[in-house]
Amino acid sequence: MIDYNAPLRDMQFILDELAGLEQVAMLPGCEDASPDLVSAVLEEAGKFATGVLAPINPVGDQQGCRLEGESVITPDGWQEAYNQFRDAGWIGLALPPEYGGQGLPKLVSTPVWEMWFSTNMAFAMLPQLNVGQAEALMIAASEEQKSTWLEKVVSGEWAATMNLTEPQAGSDLAATRMRAEPTADGAYRLFGQKIYISYGEHELTPNIVHLVLARLPDAPPGVKGLSLFLAPKYLLDEQGEPSDKNDIRCISIEHKMGIHGSPTCTLSYGDNGGALGYLVGEHHQGLATMFIMMNDARFNVGVQGVALGERAYQAALGYARERVQGRDIVTGEAGKPILVHPDVKRMMVSMRARLMAMRSLLYTSAGWFDVARHHPEAEVADKYRRYVDLLMPVAKGWCTEVGNDLCDEAIQVFGGMGFVEETGVAQLFRDARIITIYEGTTGIQANDLLGRKILREDGATLRELIGDFRKTAAQLDGHQRLEDLARALDDQATLLEETTDWLLAHKADTADLYAGAVPLLHLMGIACGAWQMARMALAADARLAADDSDPGYLEGLIELARFYMATQAPQAMAHGHTLRHAGPVLTRISDSSL
Repeated sequence: MIDYNAPLRDMQFILDELAGLEQVAMLPGCEDASPDLVSAVLEEAGKFATGVLAPINPVGDQQGCRLEGESVITPDGWQEAYNQFRDAGWIGLALPPEYGGQGLPKLVSTPVWEMWFSTNMAFAMLPQLNVGQAEALMIAASEEQKSTWLEKVVSGEWAATMNLTEPQAGSDLAATRMRAEPTADGAYRLFGQKIYISYGEHELTPNIVHLVLARLPDAPPGVKGLSLFLAPKYLLDEQGEPSDKNDIRCISIEHKMGIHGSPTCTLSYGDNGGALGYLVGEHHQGLATMFIMMNDARFNVGVQGVALGERAYQAALGYARERVQGRDIVTGEAGKPILVHPDVKRMMVSMRARLMAMRSLLYTSAGWFDVARHHPEAEVADKYRRYVDLLMPVAKGWCTEVGNDLCDEAIQVFGGMGFVEETGVAQLFRDARIITIYEGTTGIQANDLLGRKILREDGATLRELIGDFRKTAAQLDGHQRLEDLARALDDQATLLEETTDWLLAHKADTADLYAGAVPLLHLMGIACGAWQMARMALAADARLAADDSDPGYLEGLIELARFYMATQAPQAMAHGHTLRHAGPVLTRISDSSL
């Protein structure tokens, strides 16, 4: 088993210095997030991650799940871990107290989820679904539905799922065929099949609450005809307790490359008269409500990129410090660990730099979520809501791509031993491969960034964000020892400005633009990472000036920012070149020539 140490020092630095924890804790409804409480929460989460979730992670990978009849059997240790997780109240950490949650900011829960995903992503996917479903129900469910279902979901007494995908309708939800037929008593009968349903069936909880997209008989075509229904595994009796089995069957589970401990189910609805479901929200408005759950899931998948990257980094660093091989290329001395080799050190520093850039961007975005939700001034809340919307595809798409790269690079550090399952890094690599795919592939995120986020509003929010880049560069320029970082960040801001201008000037060249959408996403991620690393250096320098007691750590952060600017930032220019020039070539290549 790979050892895991929660990176609490890095987490706390980013929370305090970059993500604005102190300011978030001053918002209405966030006052409980005192420094002492947050520190205690992070410490306890780290203990739970290390002591409970990490030991069963390889068990889940090796045993996987199995289908017995219509029941899914999860790996050894899953039930005990889930009981502890539920009883500790972790699911409701950032959900409102009126529904049984603890009401802490999303900014506080984000590093906690990072620890869960680092130590056991397959397990953590289950309670993550509860959080997303609770967010959707809070906004769209009726008061009666909230009183019946919501507290059970928030507490984790009942599990939750999200049912979108069908065999003929992967990412194209317009092709959804699941039908919903109204009944005389105001409910609905659901008929159809859903695939790729994480934790669609299991025995870990006495009930499972499914949110299901389906079409009513009068539904218009396309995504505008989708409605959302709540369909429980077990119907409730008069006391509100699970009773008769609903007409929902698990007919298969997938045999996957990774996340073996998480059952990915095919669910069949209505084989025996129709599965009973209840409309959530308005007719034909289901996709908008489901996007609430999906956006929360997409952000958390971005956190999975950091989490798996952190676990891979820790494993590779431990191995590089212990593995003796070759001679020191500088001194010629034998018997040294491979960390002294420049290329291995390059990989390790590069991994850490990208981790800190991603983590800073995600934690900062979590703080924006809180400001958007709780700030009393509408103008301020609106700004950060737009920032969240703009960067959600980057948080999901770029962070998961980089997370994959980090797991791949960890195997390279291990060399041949990385290709051996017993070392554990192979599991990380296999688990990480899904994160660029589920909840919308990187291509889908890129199309969203280009079309719905930049072109639709003529780059207005992006230009506002670039203005924040410039402000940080100006602050850096006032510190003589950080002027090089100011110039590097200013270059990234200029690149983003020129890219925005070019996109808007070529708005009519649809095929050419979308051919470069993924390079655009990478450009945005790298540039935002550069902004965060520059902010990190600025904060570290300020702490040094205040005679902080940890100068080695702070100097290391400043040099890490310089390394990011020297190695990652230049790649944004290359992606910009691809964006501008690859489209016309791609459109000239005929499909028949492939």
